[in-house]
Order: sequence, then structure tokens, then C-alpha cells
Amino acid sequence: MIRSSEGYFAASEESSSLSGVSWGAIFAGAAAAAALSLILVLLGFGLGFSAVSPWANEGVSAKGLGISTIVWLAVTQIVASGLGGYIAGRLRVKWANMHGDEVYFRDTAHGFLAWCVATLVTATLVVGSVSSIVSGGVQAGASVAGGAATAMTAAAGSAAGSTDSDQYGYFVDSLFRDDRPAAVSDDAARGTVTRIFVQTLNNNGQLAPEDRTYLAQLVAQRTNLTQADAERRVDEVFAKTRKAVEDAKLAAQQAADTAAKVAAMTALWMFVALLIGAFFASFCATFGGRRRDAVVYLESDTYATTSNLPPAR
Repeated sequence: MIRSSEGYFAASEESSSLSGVSWGAIFAGAAAAAALSLILVLLGFGLGFSAVSPWANEGVSAKGLGISTIVWLAVTQIVASGLGGYIAGRLRVKWANMHGDEVYFRDTAHGFLAWCVATLVTATLVVGSVSSIVSGGVQAGASVAGGAATAMTAAAGSAAGSTDSDQYGYFVDSLFRDDRPAAVSDDAARGTVTRIFVQTLNNNGQLAPEDRTYLAQLVAQRTNLTQADAERRVDEVFAKTRKAVEDAKLAAQQAADTAAKVAAMTALWMFVALLIGAFFASFCATFGGRRRDAVVYLESDTYATTSNLPPAR
């Protein structure tokens, strides 16, 4: 009885003086979870690429691909986090003479810490590339909104042979306007027309009367149309150009909105998947800890072995 009391007090003193965290088990579970997550993510990429087709109406749809990606991400978190939590709970140090509630809490904490370490390691390797892809998509969509007029500006500069620093070509052209425009090359005429269009679209989108008259003169000079017919053609072409620019801006805004919504939904479902992973890591760590405590240790009976030996002569 005294020997049992001495063992109890020794175990109590040891359990109260040592830390309740088994970092070796935590890092082992985290390494297993991170490695399995990497394998499953690569497998998901392979399955996704094999299901997508560059041809129209071929392969899985965008909606189906998004749903399958979310499901695969959740499955990856469940399997990888569950394995990491189980290993962390199974390999942790056994606590003797401790209440079951405290053991349950420590097992849960070990699984959660293993999930935290694995998540941080995975985030360090993956989040950088994912965020660059998402931000690149949003920036690409937003840049298209201003790219329509910019493209026309670049076309004007190339048509007129000017550089990007020539930002006042429209005003310079107005210095040499004449009621009877002199014959110029087609490239020079296109450059002048483009600069007028760009300047007008960047401002209020309405052709000034003097610009409309000058453009009609250039058109009449090259097409043998009357001034009135040339003005009607200028109005028609400018209306089509303005509609094309507005449609491009609208499409770019819609693309940017869609990219923002996709990024928001992706972040939301990643948050849900990570919560699922944290839960399964903690639960599996508790299960692994109970399996660890259920292990029966076999001890060899030295006395019984030696007593069976024949007596020495």
C-alpha cells in the first residue's frame, strides 16, 4: 500500500511539473497533414485539367468545375487534417493519473495545434501563388475598362508616327486646319481622325461641330461624297465607335465584377473548408489519444523466468 502511494505521488508530481504539450507529436501530425494535402491538391489539379476542354461545349462546365473544386477542397481538408490529428493524438505522451476531461482537452488541443502548423506551412507555400492569380484576374478585368480608349490612342500614335509623349496631337492638328484641307497621305489622315475620336471619347463623347465639319471634309475629299453625305457617314461611324467603346467598358466591368464575386466565394468556401479541417483534426486526435491509452504494455516477469531454472549443483 505504501509503495502504491509513493507511485501515485511520484506520478502526480511528474504530471504537474511537465508541459502538457507534446511538440514532437504535433509536428509529426502536421508534417503528415501537409504532405497529404500537397498530394491531394496535385491529384485534384490533375483531375481538373483532364476534365477541362479548350473546345466549346466539351468537358465539364465552369459551374461544375467550381463545385467539384469546392468539394475536393473539403475532402482534402477532412482526410489530411484527420490523419494529422490522429497521428498527433496517437504519438503524444501518455498522461498518468489524470482526469478524463483533462485528457480529452489535451488530445483536442494537440489535434488543433497540428492542424494550425500544417495550415501555416501550406499557406506559406500556396497562398502566395493563389493570391497572385486572383489579383491578376481582377487587375486584368479592371485594366480592360480603360484599355479601349488607350488602344485607340496607341493606334493614333502609330498611325501618325508619333511617340507616347505626343499627348497634344489633337490640339496641334487644330493649328493647321483649313476650310479646304490639303491632300495628305492616308496614314496622316487616319492619324488625325483617330486623334479626334480619342479626344472626343475621352471627354464628353460628343463631336464638336468644327471637328464634325473637318472630318466630313476629309471624308468627302477621299470618297467623292457631298458634304452632307460625308457628315452623315461621320455621324454613323462615330456612333458605332462610341458604342464599341462603351460595350468594351461594360464587358470589362462585368468581368471585374465576376472576378470579384468568384474571389469572394472562393475565400468563403476556403474558410468553411478550413473550419471543417480543424474540427476533424481535433476529433481524430481525441480518437487517436484514446487508442493510445488503450494500448496494453507487456512486462516480462524476470522472477518467474529465473525461478523455473533448475537449481545449480
